[in-house]
Amino acid sequence: SSGINAESWGVYVERVEVKDVRVPEQLQRAMAAEAEAAREARAKVIAAEGEHKARRALRHASEIIAESPAALQLRYLQTLNSVSAENNSTIVFPVPIDIFSNLIAAGKKRKATNSKKES
Repeated sequence: SSGINAESWGVYVERVEVKDVRVPEQLQRAMAAEAEAAREARAKVIAAEGEHKARRALRHASEIIAESPAALQLRYLQTLNSVSAENNSTIVFPVPIDIFSNLIAAGKKRKATNSKKES
């Protein structure tokens, strides 16, 4: 299996050991590029698996929130609490638009009622 026909000389080759291999620089670059491509491919697979797990967790969270809208409010307050604990800074507290529309409608109704009373 060594490729040497030594038996005709009466010599039996049991093992061949290679001590030094010189690989051309162009082949070294090609091998390095292949190894880099394999590392990048593994990194992409790992990132995709992470995104898949995150998507499942978000779907599960959305199902819980859909069952209990109060859970969303509690999570929101919990997030604000953790942000305020980490940073000593101003927090902009967004108010849902439907609250504004209800306040505006109530203000218009009150104004219309006051106008009728004055007339």
